[in-house]
Amino acid sequence: MKMNPLTKKKWKRFVSIKRGFFSFAALLIMILISMFAELFINSRALIVYYNGQLWFPTYSAMISGKTFDLNYEYETNYRELKAKFKHEREENLKQGRAVGNNFVIMPPVPFNPYENDLKENSYPPFPPLFSERHFMGTDNVGRDILARLVYGFRTAMLFSFVLLVLDYSIGITLGCAMGYFGGKFDLFFQRVLEIWSNVPFLYIVIIVSSIVVPNFMILLLIMAFFGWINMTWVMRTMTYKEKEREYVLAARSIGASNFRIIFKHIIPNTISVIVTYIPFAISGGIVALTSLDYLGFGLPAPTPSWGELLQQGWGNMSAWWISASVVSALIITLMTVTFTGEGIREAYDPKMYSFYE
Repeated sequence: MKMNPLTKKKWKRFVSIKRGFFSFAALLIMILISMFAELFINSRALIVYYNGQLWFPTYSAMISGKTFDLNYEYETNYRELKAKFKHEREENLKQGRAVGNNFVIMPPVPFNPYENDLKENSYPPFPPLFSERHFMGTDNVGRDILARLVYGFRTAMLFSFVLLVLDYSIGITLGCAMGYFGGKFDLFFQRVLEIWSNVPFLYIVIIVSSIVVPNFMILLLIMAFFGWINMTWVMRTMTYKEKEREYVLAARSIGASNFRIIFKHIIPNTISVIVTYIPFAISGGIVALTSLDYLGFGLPAPTPSWGELLQQGWGNMSAWWISASVVSALIITLMTVTFTGEGIREAYDPKMYSFYE
């Protein structure tokens, strides 16, 4: 499909903004890795070759829920199976027997985020140990930190994006309507917003958490219940300003409908403001979820969570790798989101570029 010339120009401008483009590339790579985290960080094998037959446990578990079975009490321990096949090959070589072809290929990090990797005569947390593929060490109960960081990143990004869609859908629609129609409609919703914005958000979370165990959807609905207010005020102000401009008056004079004026003229000309707030909204969603998990009002255990890891790091400062990994992940994520938003705003701002070469 051929790209629109104007869109192509905007994309070239975005690519020329190096900080924004490289941040976007880094963020996209992180999101893709987290989306397919089971292929990189998982206790299930990627490939098992056993007695002339190939098995794909990770793929099978994701698609059908079935995995390779070798008469283990629960699910097959693929790390033990890999060591067993290796030991059998070594023994066959020593005794001059035919070497078996059985093998297991594990992901780069052969641990899932819920697994406790405990050792005899030692207690977690364990520091980073490359020989055992705990590249960032373990937490206070022996779970791999890198696994919990990646899966926690996926949860936080999904939470932020869904929250962004809900907040912006309500905020942009209602804000534009308030600014465009004005009058009693605007005054009524101003009073509603003023009352709504004074409801203490944290108290609502505490009350809900005391009644039910908060899960992903409950937290999302609570956040969306309050998160649309700021965008509504912004879009109301921008619509009041834009509706008096010449292009809106011209569209109205030739009989354009209110729907067309709002969605075809006003919103496209406020896109720079909308895009400017997007990185802050995504960052705010990540920080909000992390803060709630840190305070104990967020996702239930043992869900991978940055806030829960941060709480562990704060409670056990001697395990420096726990706090260092979470803080580093937060800084990198928030920086890439912010720089990406700045680059998109600058490239797609119609008021910054009024003509095309």
